[in-house]
Amino acid sequence: MIKWIQKLFTSTKTEENTDCMKKYLIVGLGNIGAEYVNTRHNVGFKVVDFLAKKEGLSFETVKLGSLAEYKFKGRSFFLLKPNTYMNLSGKAVKYWMDKENIPLENIMIITDDLNLSFGTIRIKPKGSDGGHNGLKNINLILNTNQYTRFRFGISDEFKKGQQVDYVLGEWDETEKAKLTERFELASEIIKSFGTAGLENTMNMYNGK
Repeated sequence: MIKWIQKLFTSTKTEENTDCMKKYLIVGLGNIGAEYVNTRHNVGFKVVDFLAKKEGLSFETVKLGSLAEYKFKGRSFFLLKPNTYMNLSGKAVKYWMDKENIPLENIMIITDDLNLSFGTIRIKPKGSDGGHNGLKNINLILNTNQYTRFRFGISDEFKKGQQVDYVLGEWDETEKAKLTERFELASEIIKSFGTAGLENTMNMYNGK
């Protein structure tokens, strides 16, 4: 009887661990408010919005953000847009990571990057915040930088002293014409992260 109970307990724990490994938290960083909707800094929001719309999903207002669940090939992708504003993004990431029991290795943070040319994609398993306030807060709250970040290049085509205006400015017409193709690629990257794994995803998509 005791052995049967131990076996049942072990089996249940194994199933729970397996379920956790099939959950992914995909966080698009951005700022809430109409004035920020189409700004370069909100590209993280735009990426998860694009995937949700493509798959016919709706975002639900939840604690610390908006959330949509996307199921694909036996995996559950929780698409999160924090409503904490960029500088406090870590609070929402930590809350949903804990609530859904999602391991650190199954988290992907999507953010803009001034150091990459427009539309260039760079996926990394860890790294510094690079001066990005959203990543800086996530590093602080999680007490680690060992999580996957998906950097979307917005380039640095601004004059000295105009960085803030540029980042919080809207895409120009040339950029807008290319965004759909870039967002399509971003959607494939998210799915690949959960199905093919981080290393394969980096090898397949980095620099595209």
